[in-house]
Amino acid sequence: MIEKIIKLAVEEDAGLGDITSENIFTSKDKAQAVFIAKEDMVVCGGEVARQVFNYVDKTVVFKILKKDGKQVKAGAKIATAFGPTLSILKAERPALNFMQRMSGIASLSQELSKIAAKYNVMLVDTRKSIPGMRKFDKYAVRIGGAKNHRMSLADTVLIKDNHITAAGSITKAVNMIRSKISHTPKIEVEVKNLSEVQEALKVGVDIIMLDNMTPAEIIKAKKIIAAKAIIEVSGGVNKNNLAEYCKTGVDVISMGALTHSVPAKDISLLITKSK
Repeated sequence: MIEKIIKLAVEEDAGLGDITSENIFTSKDKAQAVFIAKEDMVVCGGEVARQVFNYVDKTVVFKILKKDGKQVKAGAKIATAFGPTLSILKAERPALNFMQRMSGIASLSQELSKIAAKYNVMLVDTRKSIPGMRKFDKYAVRIGGAKNHRMSLADTVLIKDNHITAAGSITKAVNMIRSKISHTPKIEVEVKNLSEVQEALKVGVDIIMLDNMTPAEIIKAKKIIAAKAIIEVSGGVNKNNLAEYCKTGVDVISMGALTHSVPAKDISLLITKSK
């Protein structure tokens, strides 16, 4: 799958050729290039960038100077590439696109997971990722220190509001699930009010997701649950109010913001030598 994504990225950018580079350089021209961090960040995506260059031209020598997870300051050299100038210019933008997005996600994940860790709360992502980029996005989340929720719909049982509405109730949805799966998967149910919390507890689920509740409502729900299930909070949590939600004493907070709208970090590729 990773190879397919890289192929798509390169073909999207250079599938019809490069009218500029191909009319300046020949296959004999060589260049040395360096990746430079233009701002402070947690580096992520170096191995993906290496695979981009390898896909474009296996003769390009790509060296990682700062491994994934390394915190660097603006001006730091992250990686270098040496080989045919045409190949370096062809791989440049796809490699940077991957590295910039992944470094942005890793940086935010590190910042927010440190806040959650102060309160012994696990911070996890969601499935709100760019289509096709989920493996990269979730890898970057882990590099930053947060954890992954579901990679796909097949990973675990999560009964959400639309399941409940279509099935008729939480109880009906849970009972149908239990009649068809084995004893090993945990069952998680999304609830939006205290009445649904009580119904989820009565039917004996493993994880209760409190959806779009205020901190005050969460505290009330926590008293009802009383350690009978893992408590997850989702919806409405952001960088500015994360600490407030963590103070409620829940077990897990899931944040779509870790992946769905993260600003990319600024990284440049500069050619330093040519021959």
